[in-house]
Amino acid sequence: MNAALFKVIASQVAVHTTMAGVRLAAPLLALKQGYSAPAVGVLLALFALTQVFLALPAGRYADRHGFRKPFFGGMLLASIGCAAAMFFPTFAVLCFTALCTGGAAGIVVIAVQRHVGRVAHEPAQLKKVFSWLAIGPAIANFIGPFATGLLIDHATFGGSDTSGYRVAFGLLALSPICAWLWVRNTPETPLAPRPAGTGTQRAWDLLNDPAFRMVLIVNWLQSASWDVHTFVLPLLGHERGMSASVIGTLLGLFAIAAAAIRLLMPLVADRLREGAVIACAMAVTACIFIVYPFTNSVLTMGLCSVLLGFSLGSVQPMVMSMLHQITPQHRQGEALGLRLMAINASSVVMPMLFGAAGGVIGISALFWTVGVGVSAGVRAAWRLGQAGDKAQAAQLPP
Repeated sequence: MNAALFKVIASQVAVHTTMAGVRLAAPLLALKQGYSAPAVGVLLALFALTQVFLALPAGRYADRHGFRKPFFGGMLLASIGCAAAMFFPTFAVLCFTALCTGGAAGIVVIAVQRHVGRVAHEPAQLKKVFSWLAIGPAIANFIGPFATGLLIDHATFGGSDTSGYRVAFGLLALSPICAWLWVRNTPETPLAPRPAGTGTQRAWDLLNDPAFRMVLIVNWLQSASWDVHTFVLPLLGHERGMSASVIGTLLGLFAIAAAAIRLLMPLVADRLREGAVIACAMAVTACIFIVYPFTNSVLTMGLCSVLLGFSLGSVQPMVMSMLHQITPQHRQGEALGLRLMAINASSVVMPMLFGAAGGVIGISALFWTVGVGVSAGVRAAWRLGQAGDKAQAAQLPP
């Protein structure tokens, strides 16, 4: 990974760190001010809600203008949101900050994903760069909450209850600005010309491509599996009398395994076939979800969490590599926006659906239902790999 690409990926980590920090600070401040748990739930939903509406416009804008302009817009949006919370730490402003930082993270990730996908020219390079890029959110999700928590507890002054929060929001506002300083001189990749005679195209036209539909289905199954594990594992652990620290450790093992597999994948990217990796990961995920309810000890549940982290963590780099191979170059930003919109819409809706379904059919049955659903996607993942092989063959010189 060269220095320019490292700066681009690090800049995305910086902006995501801001969102992750705000996602910790805003709910804590709202609870401190006496707001109810449902109000905090609405506040948390706003982080994903903005991306549902901004993802497609951001993708189209990146297709037209490249990397730097959308990144600057995302940086500015995140900094404005944090600055507003620093000066006016009220619940209404915290909601505004959640909308700004969530939307900014979506805009930046689309710009970065499109840029690194166009810098890489071969399938092996795509797998490597997207494996490195997928590590970024894991790093940001650690740095953001950890640093924000320390600032809230220790950066207090003047006897004010909100002084630590103000300092945290102020420093979080600086992180995107630093990111922009790193990448403001990044060379743009050539904009792909729109083929003659294509006319007006809508984002939904991309769904007419069977390969693109399969990418979205596989990615949605992976995202839903991640969400259901994060949401249901605490319920399953509580049902079995486990302490909060044990449940947190199990979730931590899952996150570490997901990050570890993404660290290893660039080293063996030349030997990996996207379709085979995705199909194998989906099959392993389905088996783990079916077995999970039968595990009763912390050791066996921890083993399942680690294996699930390995399988789900390996999917996103492969999906992103496939998406860039099967999507027309002049619409890659639009395709990334459509993907992000679908995932965030799912993240808003699925936890509520999981909660309702778990209350009706039980936690164990919910695991089994998701496992069966994921197993049905194995064939789609294999067919996706065949489509990717055809796309690679079409790009080879005669």
